[in-house]
Amino acid sequence: MNKLSLFLCFALFAISTTAQVKMPQPSPTQTIKQNFGIGEIELTYSRPGAKGRKIFGDLVPFDKIWRTGANAATKFSLTEPIEMGGKKLDTGSYVLYTIPGKQNWEIIINKGLSNWGIDGYKESEDVARFTVEPKKIKPAVETFTMEFANVKAESCELLITWEKTAVTIPITTNFKEKVKAQLEAAMLTDKKPYWQAAQFYNEYEKDLPKAIGYADKALETYPKAFWIYIYKARMQKENGDIAGAKISSDKSLELAKEAKNDDYIKMNEEFQKKL
Repeated sequence: MNKLSLFLCFALFAISTTAQVKMPQPSPTQTIKQNFGIGEIELTYSRPGAKGRKIFGDLVPFDKIWRTGANAATKFSLTEPIEMGGKKLDTGSYVLYTIPGKQNWEIIINKGLSNWGIDGYKESEDVARFTVEPKKIKPAVETFTMEFANVKAESCELLITWEKTAVTIPITTNFKEKVKAQLEAAMLTDKKPYWQAAQFYNEYEKDLPKAIGYADKALETYPKAFWIYIYKARMQKENGDIAGAKISSDKSLELAKEAKNDDYIKMNEEFQKKL
């Protein structure tokens, strides 16, 4: 083997060996999913570390568009429509950019799904813009973090934290009309969702008489459902029917003892102490 051939063999070996080395990502990618309303939000972003650097106003300049993380642009997808910062967003996928400022951050929702960071960004592809106020936090957050917080049925927050700064983006959803339509359609079938209807009209429509009526229908189908009896008892109490609440709770307690369900036994005993 001549010297050139030997050199090429060593070079190919070195390249193939190097290609097999797997190193940690400097800014690891994270994908998080959050069930919200009757849909789901999926968020994918990269997480740089502070590493002793000054972040906002230095590494991330004020008043300039930022990819909101590292590497590829931060992306999120929706399976149901929402409002983010008061702006309506339909089902689909989007890119989230920000313009950090000392007093306010501008949040930009954009269609540039193939963008690498801000490369390829076009203002014409903006779907929505709005501002939020940053807040100072302690202790400092080392790794850039995005998470869903204060998740409720109709509202949640997208929380962005890094170094000593936190930004909260409000998110809301309106699923009531869609759920109501689903319930009405399901009531025309053989398997009527009385139990789901009782919960919906109690928790979201605040229509106690209607919810109690649906609970009664559900109990005709599931006469040993101690969990429905205590649920009905709570609604009766809230509606001012203390005597009815006691009767429903007594039945729930009886059935819970029969089923040897200690949690519901305790639940009913504590409930009756407050009647």
